[in-house]
Amino acid sequence: MSKQTKKQAGQEALTDAWRQLSSRYAAVSGALGSELEERHGLSLHEFEVLARLASDDHEQHRMQELADATQLTQSALSRLVARLEQEGLVKRSMCDVDRRGIFACLSERGRKRYEQALPTYRAVLSESLAAAPAAG
Repeated sequence: MSKQTKKQAGQEALTDAWRQLSSRYAAVSGALGSELEERHGLSLHEFEVLARLASDDHEQHRMQELADATQLTQSALSRLVARLEQEGLVKRSMCDVDRRGIFACLSERGRKRYEQALPTYRAVLSESLAAAPAAG
């Protein structure tokens, strides 16, 4: 096999690995989103925000940090947090030191919804990842 042919084969293997990983992610996130919505009335992104807030060591989380952690744009996160706030699952507050800073924190109702949804999340992950073949 020539050096060029080996290089092409390596590039094709990388492309195939990426496609397998991407397909697996889509399948697992789709399953998670469906079950969370059906059983708990939460989208996958909403659950991820609640999970970040629930697992934090401090009571509140800066919106910018939350956007970075959840890989959402600031505006998408703001709309999502507004929906969660309307449902009474999170609260927003202004930073006392930096008036530009906005914090989000989990309400008691939000913590309860997160704790109810967590077993579903873990079960779907377990089932989906056990059923899907590993990439590579």
